[in-house]
Amino acid sequence: MNSTVDYYNQNAEKFYQTTVDADMSDVQDRFLQYLPQGALILDAGCGSGRDSLAFLKKGFRVEAFDAAGNMVEKASQLTALNVRLQRFEDVSEQEKFDGIWACASLLHLPMPDLVTALRKLLAALKKDGYIYLSFKQGNGERQKDGRHFTDLDEDALQELIRGHKGLVFQDIWITKDARKDQEDLWLNAILHKEK
Repeated sequence: MNSTVDYYNQNAEKFYQTTVDADMSDVQDRFLQYLPQGALILDAGCGSGRDSLAFLKKGFRVEAFDAAGNMVEKASQLTALNVRLQRFEDVSEQEKFDGIWACASLLHLPMPDLVTALRKLLAALKKDGYIYLSFKQGNGERQKDGRHFTDLDEDALQELIRGHKGLVFQDIWITKDARKDQEDLWLNAILHKEK
């Protein structure tokens, strides 16, 4: 994970420029339809802050964190939020958030850490809340440009979720990459934490 954080610290400006204007509105709206107006959303691994800003503009309350200090700085400037420098394993809230948005962030964790991070996020999610996750479509763990990726297909995601009681799939679908000049397919899922 440290090499992944190092990558984003060293490439923060480039990553910011290639992601901040990517149009994620369709995916955001698909998630937001389940949340009450003014709901509190945690943007977990917020990167550029693009999605936090979109949620704020639509009247939602947002808290955000990222593990890379240079990305925290960029996201804070963009959103005017006090974005926290934090890792998934440091999430300690209990049933605080109406929704959790983990867009292209959990995929950087090795599978054992991914299981732990998901458990922590679910503890922070209110009952009857919703969590959005996205992974590059595939199956297995790999390194690319000094970053770790855990790619999941629908079966692998179902297996990951199976161990978390009271969590059910609300929606699952595939999208093309929203960034210019990128060909990746993404596995998107919205999960509901039952009452």
